[in-house]
Amino acid sequence: MAEARPPKKSETIEVRLPYEAKAAFAARCQAEGRTVSEAVRGYINTQLAAQAGPAKGFRLNGWQVVAAALIGLAVGGVAAPTLAHPASDPRAAFDRLDRNHDGVISFDEFLRH
Repeated sequence: MAEARPPKKSETIEVRLPYEAKAAFAARCQAEGRTVSEAVRGYINTQLAAQAGPAKGFRLNGWQVVAAALIGLAVGGVAAPTLAHPASDPRAAFDRLDRNHDGVISFDEFLRH
């Protein structure tokens, strides 16, 4: 008897990331011996299969789980280069993020990093 084939992967998710985040995440995946798609699918499957539900009646819909997973990947991709090469001067690192030098890093400035 023939083995059942896994379902065909036909759905896609488009995620917009800064080039640096994408490159850092791709390099991390390559170092771990897997593709970016495998990493994203693995994270999504882990989240969907988790037995422990959210605390105290807080419940996420499927699209919210996927969105949270993608946001986590994006933030991790942006943070990875910083963690891999910590700045010797924290002030210089802050100044690189604070593009308009107002002493505050806005969300927009963070995203452009």
